Amino acid sequence: MKIKSFVSAMLLGAGALTAPALTAATLQVGIGTSDISNLDVHRATGFDSMLLNHVFNGLVRFPPGIADPSKLEPDLAEKWEESNDHLVWTFHLRKGVQFHHGYGELHADDVVYSLTRAADVKRSSQAATFEPIEKLEAVDPYTVRITLKRPVPGFLGMVANYRGGNITSKKAGEELNDNFGTRPIGTGPFQVEEHVPQQHVKLKAHADYFRGQPKIDEVFWRFVVSDSSRDLAFKAGQLDLIYGRREQRWVEGVRERKDMVLDIFGPGEFRTLHLNRTVKPLDDPRVRQAVAHAVNVDEIVQFVGKDIAEKGCSVVPPGYLGEDCSFDYNYDLEKAKQLLAEAGHPNGITLPVVVSNISSQLPIMEVIQNQLGKAGITLDMKVVDHPTYHEQIRKNASAMVFYGAARYPVADTYLTEFYDSAATVGTPTAITNFSHCSVGDEAIRAARVEADPDKRLEYWKQAQTLINQDVCGVPLFELRQVWARSTKLDYGYEFHGDINIAPPLTERTALTK
Repeated sequence: MKIKSFVSAMLLGAGALTAPALTAATLQVGIGTSDISNLDVHRATGFDSMLLNHVFNGLVRFPPGIADPSKLEPDLAEKWEESNDHLVWTFHLRKGVQFHHGYGELHADDVVYSLTRAADVKRSSQAATFEPIEKLEAVDPYTVRITLKRPVPGFLGMVANYRGGNITSKKAGEELNDNFGTRPIGTGPFQVEEHVPQQHVKLKAHADYFRGQPKIDEVFWRFVVSDSSRDLAFKAGQLDLIYGRREQRWVEGVRERKDMVLDIFGPGEFRTLHLNRTVKPLDDPRVRQAVAHAVNVDEIVQFVGKDIAEKGCSVVPPGYLGEDCSFDYNYDLEKAKQLLAEAGHPNGITLPVVVSNISSQLPIMEVIQNQLGKAGITLDMKVVDHPTYHEQIRKNASAMVFYGAARYPVADTYLTEFYDSAATVGTPTAITNFSHCSVGDEAIRAARVEADPDKRLEYWKQAQTLINQDVCGVPLFELRQVWARSTKLDYGYEFHGDINIAPPLTERTALTK
């Protein structure tokens, strides 16, 4: 079998022989997961959010290829005003912006609907972020007024083209209701055409996109879990853009290739080992301390690679406003064994752990498994596909959750989503508090309502100290994003990074011959 037909079979399965001929304006993207989990714009995470980055717009946006919050620019809103007390924001919408699939023109009611939905704990995983909103008003068809309960640092980041800030159609939301996640309706350069489970999502150019019709006609977002399969497919010309292998050796190998451009960028996903205190014996702080002392973060960073990993120093990621590095759990294997013995486990413990099979997680968890084993902490690892992993870690099925995420780079976002008890998984207001942590609640919530920036920083520091002392999680490292593309793929902009952790496909993105 020739390599091209072999790779086609891997990618397209039984449909390889009947697949339509691909045009020069068809972009093939290889993603390292078996499927998407949810395309509801207010529920999407990980690869789902990456995909929706091409489908939606916010009131403001991060310019393509830039992840710097200071560079935010107009998107669906042409301009805006802020009151002197920073509580009232008025946005003036572009006229003539069209939703996908014939859902009509964007109006202020759609913005009110979208942000109201984003703040609804029953319909949104980002509700905590939008809690500061007091009132949303459609002043007229093209004017939206947002009134806040208190001044919010970095407020424009809330309404940017990121997570809950993306704007959808009120009509579509009300018509589709619970099926909204199967047919996302945005205003972006590409619209979702079909989802074939465990094969692909097909995107089609949005001909009425307000910035101009895209140069790419269609995009196939293909699910190819195996790194080697994605590599083979790229070499055979079956893929133009691939989710890279975040390993140093792979990165160095790609740099030698003339047919591929490597993009390593931030913000990175901050990897943390969250310790579920509801699973015995992790309810004992001495056992959690033993885990922290048994993890050799320097060794993990060396394993991952100097180009793509940066060691963390707190539960807030490196570089975020408010990060505090005054606390440190040093690697001490003997101390870990001593703490286990003091906790009544001189012969060690065994913990059930659910692990994703993707390459950016499984190899690292195997290193951690080996490290903890030396201290007598055995991990009984259940390896599952990535969508199943996301499902099970939200059901308290794992004593430890190895999780990576990139968020808006302010301490509050990470503290709120991962360490405020209101965000605890399994609760009505759940986000991603896998550890069932609550010790930092008072300081986290005080920081949210504090107008003085210096006092706010002090509250964030207090919260981090309490969370670190209680060992709600073991901070590991920030893993930078790694993508690789054909030299024929022109993004259409200078690429430095992206808040949605994937290169955005815009109306200017093109394939050259």
